Amino acid sequence: MPNPPVDRAREMRTGVYVLVVLTAGAYLPSPLYPAYQGAFAISDLAMTLIYATFALVSAPALLLFGSASDALGPRSVLRASIALAALGSACFAFASGLGWLLVGRAAQGLALGAATGAATTLISERARLNGAVLASTAFVAGTAAGPIAGGILAQHAPAPQLLPFVLHLALLGIGWHLVANLSGRAPRTARWAPTRPEIPQGARLHFAAAAATGFLAWTAAGLFLAVIPALLDRSGQSDQAVTGGILGAVLICSVLTQPLVPRLGTRSAQLVGLGALLTSLALLAKTAGGSLPITLLAAIVAGAGHGLAYSGAAAAVDAVAPAGKRGAITGALNLAFYLGAGLPAIAVGLVTLEYPLSSATSWVTTAAAALVPLAAAAVAVTHRPDRHASGTPGERVLRRSRSAAAAPEPRPQRATTSRPKRTATHSSRSPIASAKRSSGFRWRSSGSARRLTRR
Repeated sequence: MPNPPVDRAREMRTGVYVLVVLTAGAYLPSPLYPAYQGAFAISDLAMTLIYATFALVSAPALLLFGSASDALGPRSVLRASIALAALGSACFAFASGLGWLLVGRAAQGLALGAATGAATTLISERARLNGAVLASTAFVAGTAAGPIAGGILAQHAPAPQLLPFVLHLALLGIGWHLVANLSGRAPRTARWAPTRPEIPQGARLHFAAAAATGFLAWTAAGLFLAVIPALLDRSGQSDQAVTGGILGAVLICSVLTQPLVPRLGTRSAQLVGLGALLTSLALLAKTAGGSLPITLLAAIVAGAGHGLAYSGAAAAVDAVAPAGKRGAITGALNLAFYLGAGLPAIAVGLVTLEYPLSSATSWVTTAAAALVPLAAAAVAVTHRPDRHASGTPGERVLRRSRSAAAAPEPRPQRATTSRPKRTATHSSRSPIASAKRSSGFRWRSSGSARRLTRR
């Protein structure tokens, strides 16, 4: 019996819905960290660990489950991801201490790490055009929607530590129903193997510069998501809707600037983005959340710099990555991004063991700002413009690799026997040949007959 036709548009919308809901749930608790810290007497180090647990779990989960959709099918992987996300939201809804929050963040990290590859594959296969762009937009849109929705519900709705996660559980239930209606496509491969990060020899310089740029881009975004809510709360800004809006502004501005990368080129996009990140980190280091207007300005500038630097770094690596190694090098680059989002937040928490949170934030952001010129120098060196060729350096490297791959292999020359040099008796200047050339006639062959015609 033939399989029923696949509703491509419906399955594409299902992939987008699941990706948005999972990413929104992962960042839903960000505006609530000060309330949890006060309710459970959590230290600043533990608070930063709660945030960083998600990033540190998502990175290996992305590598571990990245190819699971090919072996098991997207329906099975997305169902498991929704179940893990539901566990994470339930932990936050019924949390009674630090352990519940850590388990919840770990479950959210596993869910999003497993679902990213499956949902992106589903969207790319079902969308008629620009499926990868649509998946990336859905991911960042959910990241921005999470803290905004969390802040509004926490400020203006009852049960601020319960209602946001109950609503998220309801949205996950809708996602479970949609995923259950996906077509049962047969797996394309029989084996499921984790993605192993690998950097090809010819792309290592470009990768190092792009990894440093992306690390710093996610450092700025991670610091806002991890410590700005607590800093604003301690400076007297207790409106959680405003806090959620500031956090969402970082990701919204990032989405708005990412389409500028193809027009600017990967080199200019990364350099302009790093300049904006330097400005934002300097503002954050100076005020440490003590001034709401300056913090909002720093968030907007950080978002613009994040979009240009992060997207430019990803595009630069994609331009020089060999086709057969693209998954491995992308996995290594994602590791750098996730580490940038988590490690600086942990560094802030460690410094708070001896100093206040505001001082720790200023020192870590100052150290990150000092690394920005080094990353910019690396980008400038590895992306030197070539005056004799058009396009960006990555595009020229890609063209050369494609030309080399398309060039035909040299054919072996057949052995030839050397002919003796003509002597005077065999010269083309023989009397007969000279007579033919000097006359106004030439010989024309037609089959076996030859006739003499006038030139």
